[in-house]
Amino acid sequence: MKLRLLLCLALLAGCATQAAPPGSVVAAERLSASVVAGRTTKAELLAAFGPTKSVRFDSGYETWVYQSPAGGGQFSEFVVLVDPSGVVSKTRARAPSTQ
Repeated sequence: MKLRLLLCLALLAGCATQAAPPGSVVAAERLSASVVAGRTTKAELLAAFGPTKSVRFDSGYETWVYQSPAGGGQFSEFVVLVDPSGVVSKTRARAPSTQ
């Protein structure tokens, strides 16, 4: 089950894009300093960064995607996995693709 969730998270994360970002735009430094796995809650994410693109799974897990400007019209992404109790389980940062 966890492997399936991680696979879905990886697929959702996809690759960074040069087009308009799919989630809220937040400075990367602010995200990495504020979002702590095992401590940050869904309510704290909403209060600090506002709503963003998210996917809710039948298991109760959710993924939230935030974007950060990376220069040259590109965006890096910060993906947050929220567990069914509403606490951040994992995070993943990804630099923009170099295509």
